Amino acid sequence: MTIKEKQQEIIDEFAFLEDWEQKYEYVIDLGKELKGLSDDKKTDENLIKGCQSKVWIDAEYKDGKLFFNADSDGILPKGIVSLLVSIYSGHSMQEILDSDFEFISEIGLQEFLSPSRANGLMAMTKQIKFYAVAYQLKS
Repeated sequence: MTIKEKQQEIIDEFAFLEDWEQKYEYVIDLGKELKGLSDDKKTDENLIKGCQSKVWIDAEYKDGKLFFNADSDGILPKGIVSLLVSIYSGHSMQEILDSDFEFISEIGLQEFLSPSRANGLMAMTKQIKFYAVAYQLKS
C-alpha cells in the first residue's frame, strides 16, 4: 500500500468518527497498539525536540526501505506518533520525501491539539523527513 493510500485510509476512518471525543479516543487506541521502544533506543538522538511530552522516533534501514518505531511518555503523543509510524514505515526514502502531510489537515488533527502539541506533531513529521534525507545520503 502506498503512503497516499495509507493516508486516505486514515482520512476515511476519521470521517466515520462523529465528534472530537471519538477521534481523541481513536488516536489514544492507536498509541496502545504501538510496540514502543526499548530503553536503549530512548536516546537524545531519537528524542523529538519541540514536543510537550517526550517522544522518540527510531528508524532502521532495511532492503531499501525505512522502518520506524516510536514511543512517548504521554498517551496522546504516543497515539499521534503511532499514526505517523503506521503511514510512513516500510517505504523508501524517496517515497517519504515525495509525500506530504496534507492528510493531517484533512482529518483536522491540528484543530483539536493545543498549540504546543501541534508544534510537537510538526516536529515529528520533520523528523521522519530528516531520517529519509539522512538515510538517502548514506546509501
